[in-house]
Amino acid sequence: MSAVTHISRSPSETEAIAHDLAGNLPAGTVIGLSGDLGAGKTQFARGFARGLGVKERVQSPTFALLNTYSSGRLPLHHIDFYRLDSDAQIIGAGLDEYLEPDGIALIEWIERWNGRLPAGFVCVVLETLGETERKITINTPDLQGIKPAKA
Repeated sequence: MSAVTHISRSPSETEAIAHDLAGNLPAGTVIGLSGDLGAGKTQFARGFARGLGVKERVQSPTFALLNTYSSGRLPLHHIDFYRLDSDAQIIGAGLDEYLEPDGIALIEWIERWNGRLPAGFVCVVLETLGETERKITINTPDLQGIKPAKA
């Protein structure tokens, strides 16, 4: 596992970090986002979607649980586990099938899932350092073809 840490000083920098990561990942990748409320998970998702070439407006799937965007180079399944309390609820909602996506699955609040994670799983931890400053740690598997975003 390789880890790269970035310090973002603005929402646009958070989006740029995510944008860079999107260009390096193949179909079938699952990305888990972890961080407190307001840490920038949805902002990261917006930048990631732009990096895939998604044209639609990217919104938090907190109430819908899942938003799928198909206009980019790969389908992006943006999922939010925040309102789900257990693996049973995640499975009951049918969201576990996205742990083997046809494109890329980007899951906010991944820490709510206690089941097995797929090979090639990428974990992104966002920590709040200040009003607009964030520490973003990207953990990627040591697989050929997947490289961490630029430091």
